[in-house]
Amino acid sequence: MFDINIDKVCYVIQLGREFDVKVPSVDSDDGSNPTDDLAADVLEDRADDSLQDEFTEFVEGLNDDEKLDLVALMWVGRGTYTPTQWKEARRVAAEEATHSTSEYLLGTSLLADYLEDGLYQLGYTSDDMEKAGL
Repeated sequence: MFDINIDKVCYVIQLGREFDVKVPSVDSDDGSNPTDDLAADVLEDRADDSLQDEFTEFVEGLNDDEKLDLVALMWVGRGTYTPTQWKEARRVAAEEATHSTSEYLLGTSLLADYLEDGLYQLGYTSDDMEKAGL
């Protein structure tokens, strides 16, 4: 049904989940416990964090059809389109592609959940996703 391999979709889901757990960076309190501060640093969203770079590099390295599939799959997962409207979702994704795909996807709250839901709606099972590394 689509051009992107499920392994690639599952990798984007994994990166999306990691990105979703990031929290805004905060100034550390001079009176706080340094051990606690180090643990919190892992989840802080920082400008020098390589996760966003990794996500962007991976998504932008996909071919145009794979990028359209990711966007259409996300739209199916969030309910904008149904699985039977797949061709229309891809067509609209192509027409509305004005920014980088990675930028658009990173700006979507619950991206990983939408992609996973989209896979389920298109008939993929938990076993399929587990085999693909999710």
